[in-house]
Amino acid sequence: MIYIKLFLEFFHIGLFSFGGGYATLPFLYHIADVQKWYTAKQLSDMIAVSSITPGPVGVNVATFAGFTTAGILGAFVATASVILPSLIIVVIISKLLEQFKHNKYVQSAIYTLKPAGCGLLAAVGVDMFVNNINLLGMILLAGLFFASLTEKRDPLFYLGVSAIVGLIAGFFNWTA
Repeated sequence: MIYIKLFLEFFHIGLFSFGGGYATLPFLYHIADVQKWYTAKQLSDMIAVSSITPGPVGVNVATFAGFTTAGILGAFVATASVILPSLIIVVIISKLLEQFKHNKYVQSAIYTLKPAGCGLLAAVGVDMFVNNINLLGMILLAGLFFASLTEKRDPLFYLGVSAIVGLIAGFFNWTA
């Protein structure tokens, strides 16, 4: 019975919490008040740990809340049920897009969204670059940029090189 309740509560959270993981918080506090599966203090701890662990905050909190409530199976049920609404919506949209992929309005929307997405990613990159300027980073950026012009490789190669140089620089504290 507890697993059905977990499923329904976290499916509801996944279905109605738009705006990221922190949008799930009112729902999670409501569960703490009504279901008494965990306390508000435990939820605060879950949020703190979820904020520093990899992955979406809402999914991480669901995993912790499910584990606190009903162990490993509870963690699985809560995590799966909070993700399920998004999965269903994405599958439906992908089927609709497949059906209407030759529609000129859909093509125009996708054509418009691609540069908008690139622009948003570029804005994040520029912001990170401006706020974290250092000599080693500038040299690495210039070197990899020119290497990418002369030698065509998968972008993941350049990302990997950057990651390795960054790890080595961090290990030796080279932040000039």
